[in-house]
Amino acid sequence: MEPGRPGRCHGSRPTAEAALDDEELVTRVRAGDREAYEALVARHTASAYRTAVLLGAGPDAEDVVQEAFVKAYRKLSRYRSEASFRSWLLAIVANETRNLHRTRNRRDGLTLRAAAADPVATVTADDGLGAVLAAERRAALVGALRRLPERDREVIVCRYLLDLGEDETVTVLGLPRGTVKSRTHRALAKLRALLDREGAQRG
Repeated sequence: MEPGRPGRCHGSRPTAEAALDDEELVTRVRAGDREAYEALVARHTASAYRTAVLLGAGPDAEDVVQEAFVKAYRKLSRYRSEASFRSWLLAIVANETRNLHRTRNRRDGLTLRAAAADPVATVTADDGLGAVLAAERRAALVGALRRLPERDREVIVCRYLLDLGEDETVTVLGLPRGTVKSRTHRALAKLRALLDREGAQRG
């Protein structure tokens, strides 16, 4: 298996590498330890996949993640510890997702279907009114996110859906701190306006 290419099976046997932090694993990888990189892959696959989905990779998210891990392995010599390995990796995932948007045909804009987890369809008659309303709110939020410009959607996804800190968001999006702050403020205002408009239309 190529280093950094995540498999489809999520179950794995505990290893000595699992007890090491990311910086120690990176040091081992640079010394030629491929098992250490597999430990990094196992540790960060879920976060990378969620990032790709929320940034609009849709059904291509797994391919984006695989390519990101392969590129991360090849570029590991460029990694510097000023940023966490996680945020450095997610920056590669974000860039791969942007590349995907530039090369594939767009149908109905960028998708966040997986982030919504098909909320309306998963609600049954036995779930009660509260579950129905919660699902409708999630669907409304995802719909509003789809209508935001890409740069606004990215900052909302990083700060609130991926729960990244400001420093990590700066690294992932490759933007100055001031730009992240101002863009977050504007994107939230746009998102609230879209949600208020939709709420008013529904009465």
